[in-house]
Amino acid sequence: MKYILLPTDFSANSWNALEYALRFFKNENCTFYILHIGELKDSGVNSNSFAFSAKKTFSPIKEKINSFSIRVERLLVPQKHHLIVLHEYGSFIDIIRKTVYEKKINLIVMGTKGSSGIGTAIIGSNTGDVITKVICNVMVIPENAPLTKPKKIAFATDYNIFYTHPILNTLSDQLRISKANFNVLNVSQANGLLSSTQEKNKEYLQDYLEEIFVDTHNFHSVSNKNIKEAILNFISDNQIEMLTMVAKNLNFFQQLLFDTTIEKLSFHTTIPIFVLHE
Repeated sequence: MKYILLPTDFSANSWNALEYALRFFKNENCTFYILHIGELKDSGVNSNSFAFSAKKTFSPIKEKINSFSIRVERLLVPQKHHLIVLHEYGSFIDIIRKTVYEKKINLIVMGTKGSSGIGTAIIGSNTGDVITKVICNVMVIPENAPLTKPKKIAFATDYNIFYTHPILNTLSDQLRISKANFNVLNVSQANGLLSSTQEKNKEYLQDYLEEIFVDTHNFHSVSNKNIKEAILNFISDNQIEMLTMVAKNLNFFQQLLFDTTIEKLSFHTTIPIFVLHE
């Protein structure tokens, strides 16, 4: 059983992420937790716990939650999918962390504003905070992402991390569900030579993939001082439909993901991003 958390503000972006998750995990046994987090000032109570009240001020959001739940239930697969709706008030990240711990969440799926083609898109600070501050796998779904399982996945890595069993198990699960072709991509900013540690990590990953996914993976290496440009070109040239990376590598991809002047996550494509945590 997978436990998947879908934070929602009832926007088109969050609905798109939810629908993507339901389709991606269509054949998996899952419990989906839909979580709406309101600001504490709107709660009318002094704690973060939510309880439906008789006050009229709560009725609009209660009606919205009920309507949203009915809409979601129509898409669930009977006997495989279960739905639990949560509503709390308070700090977004604190409540996400608490929910991940209490509900044993395996994956957080979040929506974001997309872009038509390669243009500028901004993923709000909430998503950036979840990726960097919550120890849980995160799948980010741009607004314009096609609602289909990816046929080609790129795994961007610098080989500076050791691929632990949790990382490899998550990758295996991703490939088992999607049945996608897996493209390991290394972007070199120098002469393309790997250190002895990088070579060992690459060999370990290669051996694992050869054993488990012998005919469905490829290794690629490109040289480019601009990491963002290199990855975006690879995505475009190879019709990649999902980008995967390990959270430990986020510094390596700072060019691609983070605007260094503001705490927002930026990305220039319509494909989902899957960030793995150990």
